Amino acid sequence: MTGPASMSPSPLFGVLLFCTAVVARVAVRRGAELRRARLLFAGGGALGAWAPVLPGWLLEGAARVVASARARRELLCLPVGCAVGLLGDSFLPPLAALVAVPLVRRRLAARRRRRARERRSEAVIELCGAVAGELRAGRQPGEAVRAFRGEALGPAWSAVPAAARFGGDVPAALREAGRQEGAEGLAGVAACWQVAVDGGAGLAAGLERVGSALSAERDQREDLTAQLAGVRSTGVMLALLPAVALAMGGALGAHPLRVLLHTPAGLGCLALGGLLEGAGLAWTRRIVHAASGGKEGT
Repeated sequence: MTGPASMSPSPLFGVLLFCTAVVARVAVRRGAELRRARLLFAGGGALGAWAPVLPGWLLEGAARVVASARARRELLCLPVGCAVGLLGDSFLPPLAALVAVPLVRRRLAARRRRRARERRSEAVIELCGAVAGELRAGRQPGEAVRAFRGEALGPAWSAVPAAARFGGDVPAALREAGRQEGAEGLAGVAACWQVAVDGGAGLAAGLERVGSALSAERDQREDLTAQLAGVRSTGVMLALLPAVALAMGGALGAHPLRVLLHTPAGLGCLALGGLLEGAGLAWTRRIVHAASGGKEGT
């Protein structure tokens, strides 16, 4: 069956090769990921045991591909779309994959920001406990702050131990570092530090109270996330049901992709189903977003 949405397998195979070449090109140009992947292989990663027997150029190529695949996972939409296009003998799935790449990239970036925010929040809680413990042990505040390893708080944290070492404005440095998402608790640490310096109040007790408040907030957030997990999993399961139905139809010999991609009724059903699918996902995301007070799904 042919039509405006069909394409011969040979051009589609060429499109698949082109998309694979794009992914490979992105893989070989990222030097930073290459260094990180070399450390992965040298440190006994998944292929670290093969390092003594494989040639160096092959290891470098594999390291580039692995590192870039981790950094650019959205590009996997291209070969998947081309593979579906080959199965359905149509150029519509590759076009849909091209459209999906920026959407998936934005979603993955939002997930990375959320994880970084959670790491910074956890680091602030660890900071309060560690500094309070050092102060209880008899160390000076500046020494306790310098002893804390705050890599999770980003480059802005480096100004805090520097200010503590050279007599700078530590509360100002803490407030500056607290402007990052997830590190807002550093404003409370700065307030405790300021009060302890100006009024002589106990810094350890203030930090312990700040840490307890932040821990309670984290526990509440985790409890809310656990309660919303059912809504998210239900939405994902419903979103995957059409793909499961297509796979079952193909296994039974019904050729659902040809019906969807090469007939007017199939194209109409595909468009309507895509709109309903997107509306359902957006609705589920909005429910989660509203229930979490705007802190989930971003």
